[in-house]
Amino acid sequence: MTGSIYETWRAAVTDHRPVSLATVVEGPGTGAKLLVGEGIEPLGTLGDDDLDRVVLRDAVGELAAGTSGVRHYGPHGEAREAAVSVFIETFAPPPQMLVFGAVDFTGALVRVAKVLGYRVTVCDAREVFATTRRFPQADEVVVDWPHRLLARVGDRLGARDAVCVLTHDHKFDVPAIIGALDTEVGYLGAMGSRRTNSERLERLAAEGADMEAVRRRLHAPIGLDLGGRTPEETAIAICAEIIAARTGRTAASLSETTGPIH
Repeated sequence: MTGSIYETWRAAVTDHRPVSLATVVEGPGTGAKLLVGEGIEPLGTLGDDDLDRVVLRDAVGELAAGTSGVRHYGPHGEAREAAVSVFIETFAPPPQMLVFGAVDFTGALVRVAKVLGYRVTVCDAREVFATTRRFPQADEVVVDWPHRLLARVGDRLGARDAVCVLTHDHKFDVPAIIGALDTEVGYLGAMGSRRTNSERLERLAAEGADMEAVRRRLHAPIGLDLGGRTPEETAIAICAEIIAARTGRTAASLSETTGPIH
């Protein structure tokens, strides 16, 4: 790894910024490297402009998914050939989930989110409810107002991350939603009945929220309509919607669709 690539890679990993390193492991140019990452201009070359272009595209895809793997190409990036094998290794912190509201559904959502690999923070301003004893699987339990936590960590949120507002209390969830809208978080959802959501939208408008952004980004009532009743079933419905939002898929049964399923 050349000095500039290594230094850029090390700085990104140290700063917990996602980065992917593509290395030719077999074929012409073995050992050549190409680095791509969040906020980083691509560095290096695999020895061919067309190969660089194709591998760069695939590295961005691996980076978005947080995955690594070996891919095979022709000498100029041709598909369905194996003259060149490239290992695309992604160094990415786990996606973050911020759960606002230490309510009955929160524990179940924490458990399901941890199975999916999220680093989960539970936040509630009520000290008696926001405790590690109630949420032992959470990575962090914060006693504070949601919008204040977002002011501290919002610049670290990206497309892989999620904010779930479970408070059902306008004095908590309206500032939380407005704060989340100022971030680049990939998923924003809020729990509540349709009546609660209607009142919440009125309050958001009254507080000067960007209602076009609210309509585009806010999932409320939160979760897919799976017919779930228990906290665990609700948590699965929420996480299913997060996955669908991230992948751009619609909430349809695979038995009723055609085409690739993964």
